[in-house]
Amino acid sequence: MQEAIDFLTNKNPVFREIIEKYGLPPIPKRPQGFETLVLLILEQQVSIDSAKATFLKIKAYTTCNPETMAILPDEEYRSLGVSRQKTKYIKILAEAILNKELDVESLASKSAKQVREELIKLKGIGNWTIDIYLMFCLQEPDLIPLGDIAVINTIKELLNIHDKQEMETQAEQWSPYRSYATYLLWHYYLNKRNRKITY
Repeated sequence: MQEAIDFLTNKNPVFREIIEKYGLPPIPKRPQGFETLVLLILEQQVSIDSAKATFLKIKAYTTCNPETMAILPDEEYRSLGVSRQKTKYIKILAEAILNKELDVESLASKSAKQVREELIKLKGIGNWTIDIYLMFCLQEPDLIPLGDIAVINTIKELLNIHDKQEMETQAEQWSPYRSYATYLLWHYYLNKRNRKITY
């Protein structure tokens, strides 16, 4: 981590300012596997807190594994607060694992590119979900999720860059530590808004 921080603070003073103001960012870690992918589907376009509340409801109600989630009736999903669309996505994921179309365990031994190619085939799992899985579960050091609203807003605010293409070009300068740059941007975004989240 120190190596990444040194590299980034030399690249752009804005990273040093974030650390001076708010300290070092936490490095998010989540277990690999089906449960985390379900949580990530729930987190799409909603706050982490509200997704987590739904996820905990599911876990209190039933076993969150592919066997159970594939056959859980839609109305039970709904009663747990899962939208119709996300219910469909979770079932597609569960069935892909049960049908051996996806081997979640094997993702850890694959490159980020291979993981993306496998997961993107599943409806409901897009680049943002894959980026977060790679960063949180597989500790991929060099990703920036430019589909993440907090990352985009923080780049706009701190670097005055408003064009997505320009953001990508800027982020290339942070390689091979773009994930750490992301953690710093999130750290700033949350602290500035006095928000505490547990990844």
